[in-house]
Amino acid sequence: MHEIVATINSYVWSSALVYLCLGAGLFFSIMTRFAQVRQFKEMLRLLFKGRESTRGISTFQALAVSLSGRVGTGNIAGVAAAIGFGGPGAVFWMWVVAFLGASTAYVESALGQIYKEVDEGQYRGGPAFYIEKALGQKWYAWIFAMSTVLACGFLLPGVQANAIGNAVDLAVGGGTLINSPFGEVSQIKLAVGSVVVVFLGFIIFGGVKRIAHFTQFVVPMMALGYVISALVIIIMNISAVPGIFALIIGDAFTPMAGLGAAIGWGVKRGIYSNEAGQGTGPHAASAAEVQHPAQQGLVQAFSVYVDTLLVCSATAFMILITGAYHVTGVDAAVSNGALAITVDPNSPAFTQLAVESVATGVGGPFVAVALFFFAFTTLLAYYYIAETNVAYIKRTFHVPGLMLILKFGLMAAVFYGAIRTASLAWALGDIGVGLMAWLNIIGILIIFLVSKPAIKALRDYEAQQAAGVKKYSFDPKALGIKNAEFWEKRIEQEKQK
Repeated sequence: MHEIVATINSYVWSSALVYLCLGAGLFFSIMTRFAQVRQFKEMLRLLFKGRESTRGISTFQALAVSLSGRVGTGNIAGVAAAIGFGGPGAVFWMWVVAFLGASTAYVESALGQIYKEVDEGQYRGGPAFYIEKALGQKWYAWIFAMSTVLACGFLLPGVQANAIGNAVDLAVGGGTLINSPFGEVSQIKLAVGSVVVVFLGFIIFGGVKRIAHFTQFVVPMMALGYVISALVIIIMNISAVPGIFALIIGDAFTPMAGLGAAIGWGVKRGIYSNEAGQGTGPHAASAAEVQHPAQQGLVQAFSVYVDTLLVCSATAFMILITGAYHVTGVDAAVSNGALAITVDPNSPAFTQLAVESVATGVGGPFVAVALFFFAFTTLLAYYYIAETNVAYIKRTFHVPGLMLILKFGLMAAVFYGAIRTASLAWALGDIGVGLMAWLNIIGILIIFLVSKPAIKALRDYEAQQAAGVKKYSFDPKALGIKNAEFWEKRIEQEKQK
């Protein structure tokens, strides 16, 4: 099983995908004239402007739902893996993919808003919707939808659950091994898997509004608490910070680390964490109630900064400052870590041991609790994304009980992931991320070449900004954007008033 998954992973995450992610980010940065920098102030203003409606969630709720997907295991165990396999220089490439990826996040999320539709009283949208409407290629949209259901419904949930199980197992010192149909399993992991499944079932059977209301409270609180804890550790070791920056930058450009493992692992774990270009963010962005599609695109670009430049950086500095890491397959002089080579970089152990070295007896449990909330809210986001793509499939392929199958399938994947090895869980998750990234990035590049709807929306928004309008409007026909039925109907309704 491990060998099969590893072989598939090597093809999906070849260097071609790494450079496609970086290249697309650079391309869209240039095409938007680096909107992720120019419109930073506007991003902050927009966070609290939108309001919830009967059909859609607020701008902030949409940010919280997408952040619940972005801020997860990748911020704790993912950063550890990037350092463990790519060296400290991988952190630099995570920063690069976040900065460039913010423009990609704008484009895909603006597209999600432009081509969203109303389904059973709520807004739905995402890559499957905009690929069909902007390109007219329903077959490609179907491939994306099915790949996303597979990835978010069955492959990726195991990563989040596995990290929770491993973190709790390490925090409480393990548990008695018992024989099960899955082999020898820790009682702790069985208990954790069962608890997570019960809580998950309660939330996902409540619908998108319950997910939004839960995440808008939990995500900001957990992220703030985690970052504050990291800042305490960094301030306690403030004299080491310049050296850590030098280590990250220096290692990022060495022939062995910088041009090999660091770029690959930095981009892979950066995309896994902030999801820019992956195609998951547009689903939550499409559900927002906004005056103009560009508004939610800018808010989603900001979420990439929060995820990588803030939360991932906090984890990286904790690990590097405390020396709680090792670099697999790299000379000890480059590794410079204090941990034994037997500690699995795919687990949250690096982060837990880093905090434990400063707060003995507290660090392990604290990271386990933080990881529970990080990973649990990510599971909710995965369900919502998978549900949206099942809804897309149901438009033409009517099979009773598809949503129910998804719910129980995801809960089964979560339980299975909680008790399996970290390396297998991450490898399966990487396949899911890679498939969506390939399909989505190629899709949005072709859409740009055909009609440039996201860029037209940005220019229209900036023109209204310059004019000082108090209420923004979006008329797709006036901009030459076709098949944006939701916005066309809204314009007609406004004219009739």
